[in-house]
Amino acid sequence: MLYYLFQFLEDQYQLPGAQLFEYLSFRSAMAIILSLGISTIYGKRIINYLRAKQIGESVRELGLEGQSEKAGTPTMGGIIIIISTLIPVLLLARIENIYVILLMVTTVWMGVIGFVDDYIKTFKKDKEGLKGKFKVIGQIGLGLIVGCTMYFHPQITTKAVATETAATGNAIARTEVVDMGPEVKSTKTTIPFVKNNEFDYASLIDWISPDLVNYAWLIFIPIVIFIVTAVSNGANLTDGIDGLAAGSSAIIVLTLGLFAWVSGNIIFSDYLNIMYIPRSGEMTIFITAFAGALVGFLWYNTYPAQVFMGDTGSLTIGGIIAVLAIATRKELLIPLLCGIFLIENLSVVLQVGWFKYTKKRFGEGRRIFLMSPLHHHYQKKGRHESKIVVRFWIVGIFLAILTIVTLKVR
Repeated sequence: MLYYLFQFLEDQYQLPGAQLFEYLSFRSAMAIILSLGISTIYGKRIINYLRAKQIGESVRELGLEGQSEKAGTPTMGGIIIIISTLIPVLLLARIENIYVILLMVTTVWMGVIGFVDDYIKTFKKDKEGLKGKFKVIGQIGLGLIVGCTMYFHPQITTKAVATETAATGNAIARTEVVDMGPEVKSTKTTIPFVKNNEFDYASLIDWISPDLVNYAWLIFIPIVIFIVTAVSNGANLTDGIDGLAAGSSAIIVLTLGLFAWVSGNIIFSDYLNIMYIPRSGEMTIFITAFAGALVGFLWYNTYPAQVFMGDTGSLTIGGIIAVLAIATRKELLIPLLCGIFLIENLSVVLQVGWFKYTKKRFGEGRRIFLMSPLHHHYQKKGRHESKIVVRFWIVGIFLAILTIVTLKVR
């Protein structure tokens, strides 16, 4: 809203300084400052309210050190993240932008699913919370919305650009980016570490018949649904010890912010030889607000946590990260960038699968890890949770750097 206000003031009254709101860099900086302020200053008030209403965590006895001390810690803290993200976005972003709309819908959609789950756990005293099938239905519903919007919406396009160099004799006079054609609808994405690194999902079906290219949505939308479901569940599993999910997610989100910024900038996308995605740069406002909210939430969520995000936060975080990756056409980088989520997910799948297999074959279930998800394995080995969290963050930073390197290493 402030964007439109200052645009009006500049157009009508030539107000000094109003032009600053046209720059993504300025609005992004304002978004992260504002979200940090909201999450740290007003976050405390929300925590006090949750504590006053006795909205506390019900801890299952898993035999972990310090676990009993966490009982009664306020949960549903994901509300802090959601509010601290949406307010700066509504104030500073161009809210008619389809990518911003899609991200706001994702935030509210997954936030509601997580809130219902936390509400059932807290007020209905049902430790299982929302039934798994209803969570999956909600995730599939969001995947359908995102997939259909990405495939059918006319403003979600890509564009070819190239550099033209004018020279005089042996001296280069100037270099500029040249528009190479109209915006086109595309199901292309990016394959990391490959020279010709664009892959079209339509190629998975048009080899049968060229006419089937119009039915590429039959491939694209299920892939989007799978990504949204997998990443949101991965974030949910990672939220097991103080600060792990919020810190790891902040690293991932800032990396995706870099991708959104360069992909939406015609000059940088040409220089880096990556896909140019018109209008995608506006996602940077949402991303910086979201990152600020996560860092501000960490103020209260690091050990010993004063608040837990609950499924209200973890499902929302996973959903947003998935949609950001899909929107920037970097979803094939998720196994690398979201390696922490992937490892946590795999540890649970391997543990359950091996236990069932050995029980069927030997009559006694056996385990690969002392406990899953993986962070609980290290807790069982006697590692303090603060040390586990920081080391996971270090791994996350290393994976983020490798992900950024894919911009040029092919």
